Amino acid sequence: MALEYFGNEGSGAGGQKLPFSPAVRAGDFVYISGQVAMDERGEIVSGGIESQTRQTMGNVIKVLALAGCTLDDVVKVNVWLDDTRDFWTFNRVYSEFFPGQKPARSTVRSQMMVDAKIEIDVVAYQPK
Repeated sequence: MALEYFGNEGSGAGGQKLPFSPAVRAGDFVYISGQVAMDERGEIVSGGIESQTRQTMGNVIKVLALAGCTLDDVVKVNVWLDDTRDFWTFNRVYSEFFPGQKPARSTVRSQMMVDAKIEIDVVAYQPK
């Protein structure tokens, strides 16, 4: 099985190159690298968990599109929250993106590698 890589090597704050692919297709599955609330300049958006969840989910949607997928193709979501007190607000915003059938999901609290409140990665299933 040949792997397909999507997206260019991105850059973070200060233009530093990020050493991973935004998305990789392996057969019928597409794996999306962890996304944070980074804007097009490579900076984390200001605001609380609500604005950062919306930006992060927007980034997930953009990367899914690189591989020809949408949120409807998502089967598994992994979420890392910086603060457990953000859980209910995060859930409220997250549910707007999955109004129908919900993918499987894991959510944990973790210290972030960048100054973000949230990170999300997903696995999508889309038979070729």
